[in-house]
Amino acid sequence: MSKQRLEAFSDAVIAIIMTIMVLELKVPHGGDLNSLLLVWPTFVIYFLSFAMLGIYWNNHHHMFHAVDRIGGNVLLANMNLLFWLSLIPFATAWVGENHFAQTPTAVYGIVLFLPAIAYRLLVKAILSHHGANEKLRKAIGKDFKGNFSLTCYALAIPLAFVSCWISMGLYVLVALMWFVPDRRIERKL
Repeated sequence: MSKQRLEAFSDAVIAIIMTIMVLELKVPHGGDLNSLLLVWPTFVIYFLSFAMLGIYWNNHHHMFHAVDRIGGNVLLANMNLLFWLSLIPFATAWVGENHFAQTPTAVYGIVLFLPAIAYRLLVKAILSHHGANEKLRKAIGKDFKGNFSLTCYALAIPLAFVSCWISMGLYVLVALMWFVPDRRIERKL
């Protein structure tokens, strides 16, 4: 399979995930501004989740720019990533419906943590498939942002039972950190 086919499939799946998420947005009951204000948590968490999916899509694109070929292990790792990303609409809806309650906020963190792990496994699969491609290894580097993201998610999950706002702050921090695309690959290649 060509890398273009994998990229096209991944693009389609991420687009479908985003579409499912927007379809979960409920129209407020009532025609005044107060009705809209009652559903603000749904819009806030939707915005964050949409940004997260966009960040994954953007970085996935940048990484595959550096890939010459793919194999079975890369296909499986990519499918693993797409599976975990597909759970984001569920967690987003749950947090929004329950106005950032503790358990949904913790589960949201788990649903963000698992794609981060899956992305790391995808990077490892690509590196193992490319063998001695030093340019690609140097481009990936030590992955400070990836490690920091995993740490933030790991802290935010139990912190949701202390303060949902601290957890949400950590999720937003990760999104802000990744909002600027990861340009390591472009600089090295």
